[in-house]
Amino acid sequence: MANKASASATTASQKSPERGARQELFGVVTSAKMQKTIVVKVTRTTQHPLYRRVVRSGKKYYAHDETGEARVGDVVRIASTRPLSKLKRWRLKEIIARSTRAV
Repeated sequence: MANKASASATTASQKSPERGARQELFGVVTSAKMQKTIVVKVTRTTQHPLYRRVVRSGKKYYAHDETGEARVGDVVRIASTRPLSKLKRWRLKEIIARSTRAV
């Protein structure tokens, strides 16, 4: 009986617990004026429960941009990460489309 418990304990300790996949969102950069930080607006579309119309709602996320390559108007992908500051919980993963607007 004790052998069985110790065997299950060793197999459990040998396996490293896998972390879940990081949450990813797509959005448009609305501000890139801060150092190494961008503001990304993510727009979601949902159907109204009663009227069945499409309702758009948006939310702003502060994301870490280490190289400072993102510009206003760029479509980007951001991934969740550990808290980097009071507001930053996301990091820039990639730039999907560049803005056509001149800087």
